[in-house]
Amino acid sequence: MIRINNLNISLDRKEEGSDFDFISHAHSDHIMAAKSSKSVIASDETSDLIYSGYKIGINRAAYPDFIRLIDSGHMLGAKQIAIEDYDSGNKIIYSGDYLMAKSKASNPIKVEGCDILIIDSTYPSEQFVFRDREEVEYEIQEWVERTVRKGIILFGVYPMGKAQEIIKILNEIGIKPAVNRKISAISKVYNKYGQNLDYGSIYEGDEDLFDGDFVGIIGTRSLKKVKHMLSYLHHKPVYTAETTGFSKVFSLSVEKQFELSDHSDFKQALRYIDFADPKKIYTYGENSHIFSANLKKLGYNSEPFQSLKKLGNATSL
Repeated sequence: MIRINNLNISLDRKEEGSDFDFISHAHSDHIMAAKSSKSVIASDETSDLIYSGYKIGINRAAYPDFIRLIDSGHMLGAKQIAIEDYDSGNKIIYSGDYLMAKSKASNPIKVEGCDILIIDSTYPSEQFVFRDREEVEYEIQEWVERTVRKGIILFGVYPMGKAQEIIKILNEIGIKPAVNRKISAISKVYNKYGQNLDYGSIYEGDEDLFDGDFVGIIGTRSLKKVKHMLSYLHHKPVYTAETTGFSKVFSLSVEKQFELSDHSDFKQALRYIDFADPKKIYTYGENSHIFSANLKKLGYNSEPFQSLKKLGNATSL
């Protein structure tokens, strides 16, 4: 939590004593304040996605004009928060999860200059530098076109964000994938905001999608179970795939894995920092100590975000 202009603002966390709770986007690990907060700062899209994905209606509040929301590129509705500190004159930005490369299913990121940057630390080291995103998207399309002739393809993905991106990638090569009930409900929100996803679901009368070979998209946790079920029902091979940045360093239990992440890699993080040109960087999240140490080695003025620290004249609580 940070204290600016006599207000306490929590950042993607549930913290006592906050005046406002900023929810940068609708992934489950960022919405801890959604149920209890009386004063949420979030985008329209994030509000709708939280309701669609978790059946939580958030209490959004009007916020002061020294606060602005900026696109982060991570997924539909994902935002950064920019705050002007009246006492110090500093501009503070919290990135939330962000993506410098262009996703097919979200608005592109906007990077602004700032004095103090609080930045996500998902990929904190040089081992996480990914291939060009367009190359990976093409590789997915080429593999699908070749493999679907042999049987059924099943993508295991995060149902919110990544699933919709895979739908878009498949739509570009004329494939209408079959999705489960949850992905269908979330994708309706994406289409409400102009994403034009083309998909089908057996729960909505699209049984014909399952005639012959097809491409399905489900949650990663169900991948193994659904693979065995489809193989038994259709008497044909089922080829599984996952799309995650962690496939760069981990071997997954699937036939094909693609390093397609909705987070910026380490090299992209440096691009963001250089463009924003902050006086001070606070790394935020689970890998904050590793990320900060690596930034310091490269000459950046960085430290992990902690409680009871001064951010210029602002304070993190």
